[in-house]
Amino acid sequence: MTNNNIQLDPSWLKYLQAEFDEPYMQQLKQHLSNEKQAGKTILPQGNLWLNALNSTPLQQVKVVILGQDPYPTIGHPHGLCFSVMPDVSPLPKSLLNINKELLEDLGIDNSHSGYLQPWADQGVLLLNAVLTVEAGKANAHQGLGWERFTDKIIELINQQCEHVVFILWGAYAQKKGAAIDTNKHLVIKSPHPSPLSAYRGFFGSRPFSQANHYLIQHGKPPINWQL
Repeated sequence: MTNNNIQLDPSWLKYLQAEFDEPYMQQLKQHLSNEKQAGKTILPQGNLWLNALNSTPLQQVKVVILGQDPYPTIGHPHGLCFSVMPDVSPLPKSLLNINKELLEDLGIDNSHSGYLQPWADQGVLLLNAVLTVEAGKANAHQGLGWERFTDKIIELINQQCEHVVFILWGAYAQKKGAAIDTNKHLVIKSPHPSPLSAYRGFFGSRPFSQANHYLIQHGKPPINWQL
């Protein structure tokens, strides 16, 4: 995966280099290569598969938001969970609900944008469990090996960082984050922001103000959630 079109920030590569040599990662790389050769469109484009890590170096991680896999719509995903490219409209429904909760929580209106890159640039790791998808086929790349790689990333943050806020929306993210050390970090759990579950406790959960309060408590600058 560290081929010509994939570059990884040195802060992560120091710890993850060995993962790229593991058999599971070699198999994943081969599978993605075969899909491309078969004419399938893989999203996001190759240089954005590791965008979450490259946008937020390990030592700068303050908040982690866990997603599941990229949007399967061409022109939407760019390697940050829940985020879409700047010109996307209308926004995906989960993202609309995230914006609604942010407005209720902190009075910040981001309804004009779903491009979350400014969050990543401030230390919010927007990490999907699965980093690629086939265009038009949601969850098409589940179980191919990305989950093992992203488990390693979570384990790394848990061990190497102090006082990180993990925001785990829905059962999938909560299961993936089950081993996080709650003595070292803050774990915020709620239902997923999707329309199917947002009214079961996502709305009113106030994750953004909770995260900032914890960061300030531990001497870290809060996140400016305004886009």
